[in-house]
Amino acid sequence: MKIKSVSIVGCGWFGLPLAKALIKQGYIVSGSKRSMEAAAALNHDGISGFGLDLDKQQFNGCVIGESEPGFDESTLAMLHQGLHTDAIIINIPPAIVKSPGAYLKRLSFLKRLMAQHEYMRLIFVSTTGVYPSSECPVTESDAAPHSPSSEVLLAAEKLFSECDNACIIRFAGLVGPGRHPGRFLAGKENLPGRESPVNLVHLDDCIGAVACLLSGKALSPSYNICANQHPTREAFYSTAAKDLSLEAPTFSDESQIGQVGKCIDGTKISKELGFQYRYNDPIAMLCECN
Repeated sequence: MKIKSVSIVGCGWFGLPLAKALIKQGYIVSGSKRSMEAAAALNHDGISGFGLDLDKQQFNGCVIGESEPGFDESTLAMLHQGLHTDAIIINIPPAIVKSPGAYLKRLSFLKRLMAQHEYMRLIFVSTTGVYPSSECPVTESDAAPHSPSSEVLLAAEKLFSECDNACIIRFAGLVGPGRHPGRFLAGKENLPGRESPVNLVHLDDCIGAVACLLSGKALSPSYNICANQHPTREAFYSTAAKDLSLEAPTFSDESQIGQVGKCIDGTKISKELGFQYRYNDPIAMLCECN
């Protein structure tokens, strides 16, 4: 299997640098943005941009109903060119707290737009939020509904895991340029989970992992992407805040009962596909997050 063209639905903080990296590797890349103006700007980076607003579910006055989508010819041609590639990477932020229910509606609409095309590889970007707390290292088979948001995340995964040649990739907490974890908890007081393990992954490793999944090798249904070292919340976030000369957070002295947290095992992709993480130590990532 030789994948030559890739569509990235959602060219934001992760999708845009991913697109640029894949172009350097020789792929023909198309990418979506919510507005036509933002989509056109992608062309300056060699990305074939196309507009796709999954909230409006409307193109050039053609509202999408419950039946097959109906488009004018120019819109249909734009969508076919953007979405009908050898592989597709679906990277839509859940934003479940801000807009409950919207995430699954967006993804269901997208799936309908993709329905008439067969992909050599479909990669759905999910999160390790699908895992409940556990005293044991958490692997890909441990996903289970444990909260309203996890139920939504698992339903989203199911929408695409049923598709041919699909693979779910679950990212731990994302850090990288412009997303320094020192800002996450700086100055906060009496936080829970002092001894809970930290689960983070650097942007560069997320990009490398997706590229690995496009390589043509046989894949498992899902992979976790998470650094292999897991410092405690107190140790990590205190160091991260100090790295930015911010006030370190303080943690509660109350019992850790009920605050086990979880330790994500991200080694499966390495064992099966030979993927090598660049950043296995979250503390070492800090210098690459400014």
